[in-house]
Amino acid sequence: MAKRMETLWRAATGQDPSPEDYDGVDFWSNPERAGWLTKQGEYIKTWRRRWFVLKQGKLLWFKDSHVTRSSSPRGVVPVGTCLTVRGAEDIIHKPCAFELSSNQDTMYFIADSEKEKEDWINSIGRSIVQHSRSVTDSEVVDYVSRG
Repeated sequence: MAKRMETLWRAATGQDPSPEDYDGVDFWSNPERAGWLTKQGEYIKTWRRRWFVLKQGKLLWFKDSHVTRSSSPRGVVPVGTCLTVRGAEDIIHKPCAFELSSNQDTMYFIADSEKEKEDWINSIGRSIVQHSRSVTDSEVVDYVSRG
């Protein structure tokens, strides 16, 4: 509980996530998906454009697209704790919108195109499946390729 409160406090005060939140994630190389999304702030509900990287079960975001080993993420979501990712145009009344939900929170994003939105939903959905259960990578590859 203390860890969760600490994470919420960092988010509420606009502090960057702590390095242990993304320990062992090589976010600077070969992401599963990367690109610009507009994200709604969790506490101050403004929309901000951020560079997102999906890697090793984490969705991280940065202020700019030049991501190196020494870059510091502005935020990180462990997608294995998320339950759903789906279109959200009808909820926030903006085109190319989608949401990512866990038991505690729902985050909203806007992609640059309908195709980008679908690609992000598919990639995040695959990552949720892969990281939410204790299955091996080979079983996941089987599952995803068989549909």
